Amino acid sequence: MTNLRALFTTILVASLSISCSMQKPASSPNPVTLAVVNARIWTGDASRPWADAIAVRGDRIAAVGSSAEVRKMSGAARVIDARGQMLVPGFNDSHIHFVDGGFRLASVQLRDAKTPTEFTARIKRFVAAQPKGVWIMGGDWDHEQWGGELPTRAWIDSVTPDNPVWINRLDGHMSLANSAALRAAGVTKATPEVDGGTIVRDGAGEPTGILKDNAMWLVDQKVPSPAPAQSDAALQAAMRYVSEQGVTSVHNMGTWDDLATFERAHAAGSMITRIYAVVPLATWQRLRDTVAARGRGDAWVRIGGLKGFVDGSLGSHTAAFLQPFTDAPRDSGLLVNTEQDLYTWTSSADRAGLQVIVHAIGDRAIRMQLDIFARVAREDGTRDRRFRIEHAQHIAPPDIPRFASLGVIASMQPYHAIDDGRWAERVIGPERIRTTYAFRSLRDAGARLAFGSDWFVAPPTPLEGIYAAVTRRTLDDRNPGGWVPEQKITVEDALRAYTIGGAYASFDEKDKGTLERGKLADFVLIDRDLTRIAPETIRDAKVLMTVVGGRVIYDRTAIQGGK
Repeated sequence: MTNLRALFTTILVASLSISCSMQKPASSPNPVTLAVVNARIWTGDASRPWADAIAVRGDRIAAVGSSAEVRKMSGAARVIDARGQMLVPGFNDSHIHFVDGGFRLASVQLRDAKTPTEFTARIKRFVAAQPKGVWIMGGDWDHEQWGGELPTRAWIDSVTPDNPVWINRLDGHMSLANSAALRAAGVTKATPEVDGGTIVRDGAGEPTGILKDNAMWLVDQKVPSPAPAQSDAALQAAMRYVSEQGVTSVHNMGTWDDLATFERAHAAGSMITRIYAVVPLATWQRLRDTVAARGRGDAWVRIGGLKGFVDGSLGSHTAAFLQPFTDAPRDSGLLVNTEQDLYTWTSSADRAGLQVIVHAIGDRAIRMQLDIFARVAREDGTRDRRFRIEHAQHIAPPDIPRFASLGVIASMQPYHAIDDGRWAERVIGPERIRTTYAFRSLRDAGARLAFGSDWFVAPPTPLEGIYAAVTRRTLDDRNPGGWVPEQKITVEDALRAYTIGGAYASFDEKDKGTLERGKLADFVLIDRDLTRIAPETIRDAKVLMTVVGGRVIYDRTAIQGGK
């Protein structure tokens, strides 16, 4: 019997050797379908960080190497001559509100309204083109544009007599309702305060129209839900828009309705963006049962993550701090969920094998969630859980090394630093800003960074995010040397956070995040080498081409190459 087994093994090895020797690239049943040559390729792969050509077979990378090597195996494939331009792994936006962002593309645009007069005028023009009775949503206004005064319903009531208006500050943690929207929601002087939220009132106790965090639900629950077809259109708009920015994957911080929208698009074959669909933390049981029934999805739509909240935002004065705000000495923010609830949800979800992802902005909120993560990990034992803190904006110095020691991913949005940096020192003072958006300190402590945009809150533009992380020049250009410059990081640090960092944060590093043979063919061509230009010019760079799964889904210049 032993001899027969040995003979069988010998025959098998010989036959396999003959088979392999006969498999030549030109006659392969799966030939190369796309190649890019003469590129400056940053692979993200530590074993081979730079190359100049890439070959694709189907939806996977067939080779990364020299142009000569790739040309030899390209056969009848389309060959793109990059002419020395930069090629990087597809950008992974690790924190986005994707369907909401798609809706925002068609909403009233208030982000850059500079004065109360302009704010009101834009709303007037937009409403004039809408049917009577339709709710006016979105807006993304920023009261810091005109000095910090909060808008009120009195600003807009006269120009919105026939439409309820419910428009949010750009951070999504407070919104303005006109009188029609307040009436629809039944919000009056007699409405009691809401735990974890604020109804802003005037001197007579009347609601001004501004509601913060949990109080926003009073109006939210009265807003008509969009029809599935509207959500489908918003998703398609969002995917097209981010493809132009080089984004090939996103982590959607959303709802079960969002997941249904993604699944409809997937079933229809219309996906061009890969989505990690994160659902609310309090629904962990539903997610546990869904995963058990049908698994975690595929390369286009995946599930397994749960998003919770500790606090609000800095711009809304609802982030939870250990000490009061500098400009509001009696206020130190608020918690939108109790510590006990956060612990219960985190522990239960972790025991179910799900990933817990929690929004925490103020130093008190961050410390609280780190404590919860530490407790749960101690109680549940060692496993590859990849806890995440979203935003991690204002960290108390002793808590910075805890991210690395606890294995907690810092999921951050660099654009916020150059946006909030215009006014943050006024709100929290000169000491606390030293560890605000602490990219360098976290990196030096050994923490893993994953970068994103928080769109609709900020634009889903990774090149602007890289610019922000590298220069820290605020949007008003009043900090040419960088706001809190000691927290700058390098271009390659930022690229890693936008690629392999994001892939790791969703357990996808084996399939994407770097350009290596066998990984998904998701990559981006940029018109200049970000590592070789003046940092302040990074924001001028342009995405030329975006490839997802070996398909060119965006082509800015229709580059053509010869073989």
